[in-house]
Amino acid sequence: MSRAEGGDATVTPPRNGPHTIHDVLGIGFGPSNLALAIAVEEHNAGVPEGRGLDALFLERQPGFGWHRGMLIDDATMQVSFLKDLVTMRNPASDYSFLCFLRERGRLVDFLNQKTLFPLRLEFHDYFEWAASRVAHLVDYSCDVLAVTPVRDEDGQVRHFEVTAADAADPGRTVTHLARNISVAVGLEPHLPPGTTLSHHVWHNSQLLPRVAELTAAGTPVRRAVVLGAGQSAAESVDYLHRSFPDAEVCGVFAKYGYTPADDSPFANRIFDPEAVDVYFEAPSEVKQSLHDYHRSTNYSVVDMDLIEGLYATSYREKVQGRERLRFLNVSRIRSVEQRADGLDVEVEFLPTGEREVLAADILVHATGYRPRDITGLLGESAKICLRDDGDALRVGRDHRVAVTPDVRAGIYLQGGTEHTHGLTSTLLSTTAVRAGEIRDSLLAARAAAR
Repeated sequence: MSRAEGGDATVTPPRNGPHTIHDVLGIGFGPSNLALAIAVEEHNAGVPEGRGLDALFLERQPGFGWHRGMLIDDATMQVSFLKDLVTMRNPASDYSFLCFLRERGRLVDFLNQKTLFPLRLEFHDYFEWAASRVAHLVDYSCDVLAVTPVRDEDGQVRHFEVTAADAADPGRTVTHLARNISVAVGLEPHLPPGTTLSHHVWHNSQLLPRVAELTAAGTPVRRAVVLGAGQSAAESVDYLHRSFPDAEVCGVFAKYGYTPADDSPFANRIFDPEAVDVYFEAPSEVKQSLHDYHRSTNYSVVDMDLIEGLYATSYREKVQGRERLRFLNVSRIRSVEQRADGLDVEVEFLPTGEREVLAADILVHATGYRPRDITGLLGESAKICLRDDGDALRVGRDHRVAVTPDVRAGIYLQGGTEHTHGLTSTLLSTTAVRAGEIRDSLLAARAAAR
């Protein structure tokens, strides 16, 4: 979410009239707030009219989209389809991935594959299908500019004023009122210091559209360099190698080789809903040790099938005498010089300090993501949030931020809570369960207020 620039704005009346106060307003509409919208919708369907939760979600994009730049045609999910938007919370929900397959006429065909891991493209289609069913709760092309606490005459904060701009017309703004907000603005690409993205320098989140542009224009690619050692890096190396059959593709990483992801049954228990309870109650030193022990389930690791496939390709090319796939291991990129027609990428082999300059057409930074800083988004509302000794936001087990005593309105975080809720904070594994917990917390808070 970014702040709009410019002068005077035209203010548009909010949805449902200027005096409507929503029970919850979601900022961002990726899988997390989509799961919350479904949880709210299912609750409302089971209660008398007027007793449901009034929800609205604002999304900057013109439509639903999730990691579109990495929807490689043969890439599969790294999480079971049963960890969809609803099943872990409500196995009987008709918003499940299996119900999506049934509606698309592919249920039997999918089951015959005998896999828990659908294509990433297909899971994105599932998300779009679910989002279309709750579209009446969403305003797209809305870029949230500010969240301001509103104080009553007695000095209490019982709701927020959320100001958003029309993404197509930043001069036009709309203001909504909400008793609670659910912040799910996702992650942002992480880049090495000093990196400037350009026609030749990408983050892997841009991979598919950038490759499509070069292919459509017929631009020759002689060498592509990929920095990173995780799943996205390995997928980028593989995709570039397949997309440009005349190009040399170089993977650069500080490890000796790609590290296999630990998806063994016992290790995967770190993603169980009950594991969130254990992590939340654990002392800080135990939280850190759990994080360190189980980083290999998610961070800077690669599926074994992809590792073996890349190695097999590399070996086959050695046998054939034409090595297009290279791995510069135990190495780092030390400098990147822009040329008119490409890049000079200087790579250092760390054990000896020997350096090699690669003339490249493309440099892809597959260097991961990081949580967005929501302080600027919250604006004045950030001042009512309490922080722990490490200056991180204090967050309750129900994902509600701890606030000053004069605040009755709620701020819920979906993501950015690894320090309190563990590794699943930014992953899909507990998305459905978390949505139910937030919905139940909203209901409990409303009942207490009454």
